[in-house]
Amino acid sequence: MEAVPGGGGIVVGVDGSACARTALAWAGRLAGRAGMPLRAVRAWSLTTAPRPASWEPAYVPPLAEYEAAVRQAIDDEVAAAGLPADVPVTCSAVHRAPVDALLAAAEGADLLVVGVRGRGGARGRLLGSVAASVLRAADCPVTVVRPSGTTPGPGPGGTREERHESVHTDAR
Repeated sequence: MEAVPGGGGIVVGVDGSACARTALAWAGRLAGRAGMPLRAVRAWSLTTAPRPASWEPAYVPPLAEYEAAVRQAIDDEVAAAGLPADVPVTCSAVHRAPVDALLAAAEGADLLVVGVRGRGGARGRLLGSVAASVLRAADCPVTVVRPSGTTPGPGPGGTREERHESVHTDAR
């Protein structure tokens, strides 16, 4: 398990979801404009990690291989995000529950950025459980980013098309 250093900058949670990709790109643009470092954090467990190349039915690879697969997934997401070249990015794979990992990473950070929903199954909710939990518990400001083209619409979990990113910030 890796400790995630604190100390300013922007922390963004990544998990492979569309919302997290949007949050990563948004946080990267902000980091570039503000001249701040960016830390991409992915919490993982055996059930949420990408499968290592050595995975086969009836064979569970060592944790180190899962961690390497998670690190590669983070590196791929950061590379695909089109972040400004001058933004210093640190990637961390943390074998912990997502809320715990993000709160630990955000200690001393200037901002924590998360997507509105991650890979969990609660599609009907307007705000995912990780986003809701970090909004309540983080000691730094939190920004929740919704993918472009969707905003809360009529009825539970409904959406309507719009042409902007929706961002909610809780400035503590």
